[in-house]
This record gives sequence, structure tokens and C-alpha cells, in this order.
Amino acid sequence: MFRKVHQAVWAFDAEWAPDPKSGRVLYGLPPDMPDAEAVVEMWRRGGATEQDPTPFLKTVLCRVLSIAAVKREIKNGAPVLSLSWLPRDVTDPTQQSEAHIIGTFLSAVGKVRPQLVGFNSQSADLKILVQRAVVNGLTAPKFCQRPEKPWEGEDYFGRGSDFNIDLMDILGSWGKAGLSLNELATLCGVPGKFDAAGEQVPQMWLTGRWLEIVQYNCFDALTTYLVWLRVAHFAGHFTREEYEQEQELLQHSMFEWMEKPEFEFLEKYMEEWERLRHLTQG
Repeated sequence: MFRKVHQAVWAFDAEWAPDPKSGRVLYGLPPDMPDAEAVVEMWRRGGATEQDPTPFLKTVLCRVLSIAAVKREIKNGAPVLSLSWLPRDVTDPTQQSEAHIIGTFLSAVGKVRPQLVGFNSQSADLKILVQRAVVNGLTAPKFCQRPEKPWEGEDYFGRGSDFNIDLMDILGSWGKAGLSLNELATLCGVPGKFDAAGEQVPQMWLTGRWLEIVQYNCFDALTTYLVWLRVAHFAGHFTREEYEQEQELLQHSMFEWMEKPEFEFLEKYMEEWERLRHLTQG
């Protein structure tokens, strides 16, 4: 369990898909092979079966498509929330580049030094960002800084560090004790996978549906944040009254965000959240 809630908390999530370029390089696929065919071949070599035609590939073989984060920061003594995503402009080829997405996010983390919160972030989300940053030849010295002693500062690489909170690592285990974000969130009255599923992301990308990927990514970040709030309440970091206030703050913030057209897609999330709260509380 994490020790405290820090001044800046970023609940984040990343989306990725098999990288055709990596497949061509590693497996010697023809340079002119279409991306869709290259991805299918990567799945085949990754153990695809009739029952599982799109197996989970090693993260180093995948390219990051999007990163979204709900950011909670204390300003003038009170928490303020924001929702951000990359690529910010889904129509801009420069912003779509993997190097831009990863580099922008890690640079921001290095500058702010927030407490990162994810679901399977230790083994997946944070790992793929580091792996693919290395593949892309990026540098992120501030993000990589480590203290001389664990208690002397921020550390995103230490197992059990308070600056890299993996909710799945805290709550899950092997066998029947394993859990998915969808299972945990839904039973808590929080939207899980209701509008799309992770296995659909590669097809979204191959068909140029960047906006759908980003919106799906934002939903996962919101869900991760709401589950984190519940776990923080369980750990005693928020009283019952404070926990309710934190949820109300997110709801109020979302209504404010939705006044801008680019946030209108959040209405679907709000509707599902209300439906699940009614079911679980009832």
C-alpha cells in the first residue's frame, strides 16, 4: 500500500499496438509489406491461434499511440483536476509520432515529479514508455533521476516506490486473486470497458481512427483515477466525507470540461458512471 497522497498525482494510461516497423526490422519482413499485413504476421509469430488471433506481444515490439492522464494538483490549498492526452491534436502527423508522445509525457513527468498511478504500470505502461523511449533514441534525464536513498526523493524505478503506484500490483495476485481493471472498476460502480476494448485499438490505429483511441484512453485514465480514489480511501488517506468530496470534484470538473467541444465525448462516461453507481448503491 502507498504511504501517502502527494501534492501532484497523475493517474495515467497508455495505449499501444504492434509496430510494423519493428516487425520488419526484427523479423526481416519485406519493406513494402503493408502495415496491416505486417501486424498480422507479427501476431502469427507471437503465437496466434484460431481462438486468440491477436495475442499480446512483447511491449518492445509495440508502438505507443496515446497517453492520457487525470492530474490532481494542490493549488492554494485545494485540489484541482485536469485531463490531458497525447497526441493533443490527433490530426497532426508530428504529434502522432511515437517519439513526440513519449518524449512529451516523460519530459512533463520529469519537470513536475508527480506521484504516478496506473493499473499494471509496473509491468506494462511504464515499461513500454521506457523501452520505446530507448528504441526511439530519446533522452529523459529528469525522469530518470534517482535519489541516493529511497526516502530522499522521487523514484520512478524503485519497486514499492511511492512515486509509481501500480494498483494491480497492490490489489492483485496470481490465479483466482488476479483481476482486471474492468472487473474491479465495474464492481466499485466505476465505468470499466463499456465503449471499446483494448484488443480493438490496433484495428482503430490501422484504419486511422486516432480520435477514438484517444477517447478510449481518456476513459481508462478516468477509471484508473476513480479506482485510485477508492483505494486511497481504503488506506485511510481520505475520510468517507473527503472521499465523497473527491468524487464530486471530479464530476464537477467533468461538467466544466464538457463546456468545450473537445471534451463532449465525456458525456458517455458520465452516463455510464451514473448507471453503475445506481446499480451498486441500490
